[in-house]
Amino acid sequence: MSAEEIERVYRERYVGFRNALATVTGSREAARDAVQEAFARALRHKEDFRGDAPLEAWIFKIALRTALESRRNGREIRLEDAVEPELPEPERDPELAAALRALPPRRRLIVFLRYFADLSYAEIAAVCEISEGTVAASLAQARATLGEALRQNEVTR
Repeated sequence: MSAEEIERVYRERYVGFRNALATVTGSREAARDAVQEAFARALRHKEDFRGDAPLEAWIFKIALRTALESRRNGREIRLEDAVEPELPEPERDPELAAALRALPPRRRLIVFLRYFADLSYAEIAAVCEISEGTVAASLAQARATLGEALRQNEVTR
């Protein structure tokens, strides 16, 4: 693993990482800080990258933990218990924000990783430590649930 490869990921994925982490931290500024700190950590610990998952997924996992640490004041965090991403500006689309909040936490995380961080199925699988098939199934279930919730909101208006 080279510093150049990590720098390439930074240039290519910074915006997606920042947007996704803003859903965890609650602000773009805190997300920006978390992304920068995560890439600094990745550079310091590049020898720890084993190559059994995509580099982007390894770095995103560091970034997600960094964002959670900033939110949890550095306490030990279990990823599956702590991530509750929400839209950074829920007032822009309250129905979508409510529908996303109604999703089970793991499914909500997978939606945010796909559509806010723009991670591939393989990268999401590596971050969440699940199979790509589970990622695909979770996204299909989430889309169906979100579609139904948004249709219900439209009918009741």
